[in-house]
Amino acid sequence: MSLLDEYPFAVCLTHDVDRPYKTYQSLYYAVMDREPRHLLDVLPWREPYWQFERIMHIESELDVRSAFYFLNEQHLTERPFRSWLDPEAWKLYLGRYDIESPDISGIIRRLDERGWEVGVHGSYESYLYEDRLRYEKRALESVLGHEVLGGRQHYLNLERPETWQRQAAAGLRYDASLGSSASFGFEHGYEPLRPFDDDFTVFPLTLMELTLTSPATHPERAWAECEQLLTEAKENDAVMTVLWHPSYFSERDYPNFGSIYERLIREALEMGAWVGPPGELYASFEYADAEWPTERAIADSTPKPHTH
Repeated sequence: MSLLDEYPFAVCLTHDVDRPYKTYQSLYYAVMDREPRHLLDVLPWREPYWQFERIMHIESELDVRSAFYFLNEQHLTERPFRSWLDPEAWKLYLGRYDIESPDISGIIRRLDERGWEVGVHGSYESYLYEDRLRYEKRALESVLGHEVLGGRQHYLNLERPETWQRQAAAGLRYDASLGSSASFGFEHGYEPLRPFDDDFTVFPLTLMELTLTSPATHPERAWAECEQLLTEAKENDAVMTVLWHPSYFSERDYPNFGSIYERLIREALEMGAWVGPPGELYASFEYADAEWPTERAIADSTPKPHTH
């Protein structure tokens, strides 16, 4: 029996950790928005994109957990020299973080110890290369000290079914990349997919926060879209997978996004949904031989303040 047999529908919560630090974006917003205040965000004690504690607090208060997918991207200096002059490459490779740095490895372990799932956010080109996926999976596991089950590709990059074959060969059990950064909905069906009729599973992405209609200026309109998706999920016994990037919990840069996320969880729970990380749902499937660390008690995992 899986968790899907016990609940009318499921909502999987995920976070792609792209940029936990606001770096070059400060200059970009200061120029484009003509707001010099953004330049203050480079000060080390501000860090508006470091939102792990807020997310952990929201989810702990609601007795749920989610998945955080960590990115192990190449640095620009590791790229061919011609990339150094390419503005698109700057966007992809500048300002990246190191999963082995004290702050990042520390938050990875804290999340894991307190019941959150940690997974792989495959780097920009890794969807093409099994060896790169295997390297990123093992590097993250060396920080965690145990196996990871799945993740999502950066920018939702995907070759179907080749990327899934590469992920499976690298040892991943599930993928959550199938979806859109331009629209929301159940375009790929209401249930997880098994592209190879084995234990490798695909969780289609239903909603990415940036596809909502103007949350900053019209939060009720954005909420109506979330509510519509929840209703559709319940009516169709669906698995609804949502993605909220941690940076979108920064109230200064992205007002209302965090409160809409919290409201979505509350509403899903009131509607009787199972709410949690994809890895836990995957581990409950009869065909999966993975184990979920159920001994981690949510009641004993209240986040503590963290400083840098």
